[in-house]
Amino acid sequence: MKFFIDTANLDQIREAQDLGVLDGVTTNPSLMAKEGITGRNNILKHYVDICNIVDGDVSAEVIATDLKGMIKEGEELAELHEQIVVKIPMIKEGIKAIKYFSDHGIRTNCTLVFSAGQALLAAKAGATYVSPFIGRLDDISTDGLNLISEIRLIYDNYGFDTQILAASIRHTMHVLECAKIGSDVMTGPLSSIEGLLKHPLTDMGLAKFLEDYKKGN
Repeated sequence: MKFFIDTANLDQIREAQDLGVLDGVTTNPSLMAKEGITGRNNILKHYVDICNIVDGDVSAEVIATDLKGMIKEGEELAELHEQIVVKIPMIKEGIKAIKYFSDHGIRTNCTLVFSAGQALLAAKAGATYVSPFIGRLDDISTDGLNLISEIRLIYDNYGFDTQILAASIRHTMHVLECAKIGSDVMTGPLSSIEGLLKHPLTDMGLAKFLEDYKKGN
């Protein structure tokens, strides 16, 4: 499973990259604003800065919701860097845009997916990634992980190449459960990745080893 980090914070991206397990980055206008990145030119520059840190794909989101606007923005984003994947919302015009980009060799990430039907349409249109938001489904007492299972079954049934990118990951258990189900990618905060490092028996064992070493020296 690929590990993406969902942030616009360059320090966190560097830290995840230094860990040696980072495969890419996802971000959005809200995450940009959280880091104080506003204005079209500043946002575009920040995408390039992210691409210069990581080795893998970087999802860059369009703001337009009309077909013409999404195509214009998406082509501009794709020209920024070869690692850019154009992030398109799951709406009717978005599906049309994904088909256009697929036909023109531009990779896409269909975002804000909340049903298996939406994921099926995105795959049919040729999306590179589809992003079901499992955490937001959990927030409304719906099983987000079950959606990943449904999409995995449908994609396997028909051999779709679209990768399932589990988004809105909230914690380490989300990461593990998505890995069990067969999600191709997960994107979440740095804490959800670093949480995989932690186990009290590891800490206790290391402390014991060091204690015994000091006794013998």
